Amino acid sequence: MTYEHILYDVAGGVATITLNRPDSLNAFTTAMIGETADAFKQCSRDAAVRCVVITGSGRGFTAGQDLGEVQARGDEFSIGPHLRAGYHRIIKNIVGLEKPVIAAVNGVAAGAGVGVVLASDIRIASDKASLVLAFSKIGLVPDSGLNWLLPRVIGQARAYQLAVTAERLGAEQALAWGLFNEVVPADQLAARVDEWAQRLAGGPSVSFGLTKRAMNRAWSQTLEEALDYEAYLQDTAAHTEDNKEGVAAFLEKRAPQYRGR
Repeated sequence: MTYEHILYDVAGGVATITLNRPDSLNAFTTAMIGETADAFKQCSRDAAVRCVVITGSGRGFTAGQDLGEVQARGDEFSIGPHLRAGYHRIIKNIVGLEKPVIAAVNGVAAGAGVGVVLASDIRIASDKASLVLAFSKIGLVPDSGLNWLLPRVIGQARAYQLAVTAERLGAEQALAWGLFNEVVPADQLAARVDEWAQRLAGGPSVSFGLTKRAMNRAWSQTLEEALDYEAYLQDTAAHTEDNKEGVAAFLEKRAPQYRGR
């Protein structure tokens, strides 16, 4: 698929998806939503991709939904089908992708963009980054998985506060609340994200994916079910080449050379 509204690049085991409508702070149009969902699907199918980075071009991550497109479509625009056919695909593709996903938050992430950030596994932010749930400003409800994702990270009281006040949360406060893993100076963001991406792409990617699967499933499991599922996944991991290489490297006191299988 040829992309017009995002950039897609694969190098050194890392796929980088860049939201690329900088003149509109990378606001999502229907076309860009489709391209982003497709890019994550492509990452899942490409064995050469062992880690994914999503970021925005210019000074923002994404302003969320392009309201100009909504207004232009008038009565033919229906939010429910738009969410189900679009943003839901992105969120489920990120959460279901059994490869690490890094959100490189270079500026503001608003609305559905916060859902994309929180669906990602590792969130590295510029000190110029911020998060804002802007839905209540136009009489809407948080979407794109936010009602599921956000309370699990910061608790319901703080999540509800952000939803109803639509107040902007700065990078340092977001870090303190656990929404970001790291905050770095803006001019160091690209280098720091690259360090993370190379580290994850060079790791035992099958075990990374199985760990993600186990943690996602554990939300809906009892302790007994989670323990049983861990044992099942551990059996799976123990039969990988990466496990054999890791054990051999440990015993031989050398750095492991993982191949992601």
